[in-house]
Amino acid sequence: MRILGDEYSLQDTLDNFLTVPDCWVKGKNKLGSGHGEKKLYISSKETMRNFYGPEGFDARCFILKSDLLAYMYALKEEYMHPSFSYAGKDDFPALWQKRIDYIKSLDDIIFFNLQDQYQIAGPRGYVNSDDEGYEIIRNISLPLVSYISAMRLKDQDGQEVFYWKLFVDFDAIADKSQALVFTYGRGEAEEQGQQPSPEENERKREISRARIGQGKYREQLLEECPFCPITKINDERLLVASHIKPWAASTDEEKVDPKNGFMLSPLYDKLFDRGFITFTNDRKVIISDWLTPQNKRRIGIENGQFFQALPIDDKREEYLYFHRESVFHGVVG
Repeated sequence: MRILGDEYSLQDTLDNFLTVPDCWVKGKNKLGSGHGEKKLYISSKETMRNFYGPEGFDARCFILKSDLLAYMYALKEEYMHPSFSYAGKDDFPALWQKRIDYIKSLDDIIFFNLQDQYQIAGPRGYVNSDDEGYEIIRNISLPLVSYISAMRLKDQDGQEVFYWKLFVDFDAIADKSQALVFTYGRGEAEEQGQQPSPEENERKREISRARIGQGKYREQLLEECPFCPITKINDERLLVASHIKPWAASTDEEKVDPKNGFMLSPLYDKLFDRGFITFTNDRKVIISDWLTPQNKRRIGIENGQFFQALPIDDKREEYLYFHRESVFHGVVG
């Protein structure tokens, strides 16, 4: 694969995606108390060392400025309308722009070294680092709704290097939003014999509009895309109205825009939703290297395969750009 003009060969991927814990992040991102601890739990020591190296490893890693920007743009709605009670929740809208400006000032590629915390007893594998790249991730990660994926690559000189990429768990944000919908939908004040507040009344109206909007979204999408472009299945009961730009990252208008969607069969909906496949503007599929070769074969499509029936227009190209940059697991280029 080519990254910033340099060729790398893929050696391995870490199967489990690492959910960013609250104890590791810093400052205004935190959900709980404390200042955060620097060491990060990766996996069992055996799994960690099979990937990063033998006991006592000092692994050379990197992150990309473009990935950090894509991550922050993916989280813009969460910063503007937080789903969780972050320590700096009230400052989040201004903090988003401040962090964007900071990331733009960074180099295109940021290297850091990752050390095995072999002195910690027990089967759990931990890492730590004093380098800037590691601290950048701690400073901008939002806990529970972010995760880190890692690839082991080999550069043109035969040296191993580890590519870290920060992603948003859109399902975690959506689940939290649905929990809020359930809470407001019950009408807590009314259950307690109290008059609902203006804020609760407005929230209930928003919920009602959202429910109606999602029904219309599916209907309009079915009118334009009456079958799955991959399988050609046209039984509405077997089709999912997939958002291209995830619901949790979308504005109210984007949530119900039928151009922000494809009708897909359940398997391909899941692959697309979780970022294991994406599409180019010329209707070709890209399959993530985070799928094993065996599972790549099992899903029944090939990397670069062309799908004539995939509906592509200028608006969907904008949404697909977001999907490739902020949802897809891999490097597009």
